[in-house]
Amino acid sequence: MNFLPPLTFGLLFGAAVLTLNPAPAAESDPLTPTALQAELKSNPGGRRAEELAKRIRGWFGKENLLKGPNPKINDLEVAWAVEAPEAKAAPLVASTTSDFRLPLRRIGKTDVYAAAVTLPEGTGMAWSYEINGEKKGGGQLEVYTTPPENKEQPGVPKGTLTQQPKWKSNLFAGTERDWWVYVPAQYTPDKPAAVMVFQDGQWAKNYIPVVFDNLIAKGEMPVTVGVFVSPGTFANGRSNRSFEYDTLSDQYARFLLEEILPEVEKTMKLRQDAAGRAIGGLSSGGIASWTAAWERPDAFSKVLSWIGSYTNIASGPTRRAGGHNYPALIRKTPKKPIRIFLQEGMNDLDNAHGNWPLANLQMEKALQFAGYDYKGVFGQGFHNDKHGRALLPESLRWLWRDVR
Repeated sequence: MNFLPPLTFGLLFGAAVLTLNPAPAAESDPLTPTALQAELKSNPGGRRAEELAKRIRGWFGKENLLKGPNPKINDLEVAWAVEAPEAKAAPLVASTTSDFRLPLRRIGKTDVYAAAVTLPEGTGMAWSYEINGEKKGGGQLEVYTTPPENKEQPGVPKGTLTQQPKWKSNLFAGTERDWWVYVPAQYTPDKPAAVMVFQDGQWAKNYIPVVFDNLIAKGEMPVTVGVFVSPGTFANGRSNRSFEYDTLSDQYARFLLEEILPEVEKTMKLRQDAAGRAIGGLSSGGIASWTAAWERPDAFSKVLSWIGSYTNIASGPTRRAGGHNYPALIRKTPKKPIRIFLQEGMNDLDNAHGNWPLANLQMEKALQFAGYDYKGVFGQGFHNDKHGRALLPESLRWLWRDVR
């Protein structure tokens, strides 16, 4: 298990001082966290301070600046600003989940205060502005370096992403859903391609294909068709997501294997062996991915799980039928041929269904006990896809490491 280090102010201050010492930006240059820190280091006054305050208002939004806006983030570089005519002393940015406290600097004689720093990789914290001892604004912050594979690279062949006609399901009667198919540029009909299915396809389709393009081009994963499937909805607009994803049964696996993948195979050849098939998702989509592989390890041998909901959401009439049972099942059941990459954040959810960080730790310990091929990366993040996306190239390389 890999842990990302928690934030400390000492690390923060050292990173800010050692990594940022650029010259002040020209007034016409767009503001960035780095440019803002350069301006603050130059100690602007008079007209220059007025101009910088004007640029900050334009950058954050004049009305937003009075409310306590979210920071501007560029990978590990973060800028905060607030306009506080009522401030009797310099406002702070303070965390409720760490010891982070950052004084903001007044811009000349204006009512605008700002600061910019470089945070350690993997920082995750809840924060707010403190003005005269009272909190204003705030939210959750996570910062990661964006891997180059997450961006389009020159010269890399691009696959095609095609939205399919809405799918009306028989196994989930009364539902229909959006779905998309990504075909890599290297696919040829004479050789069956590997396939990876993603839950919550309406989001995953927006960032997975470019990573596939880059890793396939470098030979770091096989030629892989991506299938992006959204949860079903009923005619009245009600989502069937939790029933499909959180229920511990073979129904969702059957839906993929009996309805979706046969439709894909009408126009292209896919590998039929479990080694050539993977499945992934986040939150309830993460547990759905594990359930599909658990029920049908002959069809899915690789699982990518981000902030997985291994909690008692699908509690059923007994109030104990949910995914919190998996650690016990894994320990008591002969090992199945499944490889899984688990990502979780220690600031994830804690509610009536369970504690997400604890649930994922229980999963990891059970997988370790039962001798599974797994990797667990636990950071400081919240319930979102930010850490998973930063890990995406690494996790795909790990899952597909022996398949070409």
